[in-house]
Amino acid sequence: MLLWINGPFGGGKTQTAHELQRRLPGSFLSDPEHVGFALHRMTPRPLRGDFQDLASWRQGVVEVLDRAASGHDGVIVVPMTVVEPAYFREIVGGLRDRGHDVRHFALLAERETVVRRLSERVFGRAARVVLGREVSLRRESFALRVLDRCLERLREPEFAEHVWTDHLTVAQAAERVAASAGLALSPNTDGRLRGRVRRTWTSVKHIRLD
Repeated sequence: MLLWINGPFGGGKTQTAHELQRRLPGSFLSDPEHVGFALHRMTPRPLRGDFQDLASWRQGVVEVLDRAASGHDGVIVVPMTVVEPAYFREIVGGLRDRGHDVRHFALLAERETVVRRLSERVFGRAARVVLGREVSLRRESFALRVLDRCLERLREPEFAEHVWTDHLTVAQAAERVAASAGLALSPNTDGRLRGRVRRTWTSVKHIRLD
C-alpha cells in the first residue's frame, strides 16, 4: 500500500507522515521532493522553476514509487503537496494503473491555522531569536503565496479523502489516516516533552537551504 499524504505547505503533512512511519512497523517514508531537489541541483539556477512542472519529475516519482512499492513488503508513506489535477492524475493515477493500492489523504485546515503553523516553524523561530526581528524566509514566503490556491484546490472532491486537522494533534491526525486506511498503528508512547523534541528534530531535518 502507498499512503499519499497531501496538504498545503505548512499544513502538517511531513510531521504526520513521519508519525505514520514511526508507528507503522515495516513502513518506509519516500519523499518525492528529493527527486525535485536532484533535478534542481543538475540545472543552472536561472533555469530552475517549479520542479512539478517537469515531466521528468512526475515520471521519476512514478518510477521510484512503483519500484519501492513493488519491492517492499510494508507500507510506503509519501508526503507531497500536489494540487494540479492533471499532475495528480498522472502520478497517483499512474501508480494505480500499475496495480498499486494508493490511499490518498489531503490534510486540510483553516487558513488561520496554517498561517499560525508556518509562523511556529523551528527555523523561523530560531531566526527571530537570533536576529531579534521577523524574518521573511523563502520557504515560508512561498508557502504563504500559494496557500489560498492550495486550500481551494485540495477541497475539491478529486483530492479526497479530506482530513481536517485544526483541532487534531499530529498523533491524532496520523491515527485518523491509519484508521481510514484500515491500518493499525503501534501505541503512541511519547509524552508531551518527548513528542515535542521528536517533532522539532523532524522540522530541523527538513530545513532546505538550497
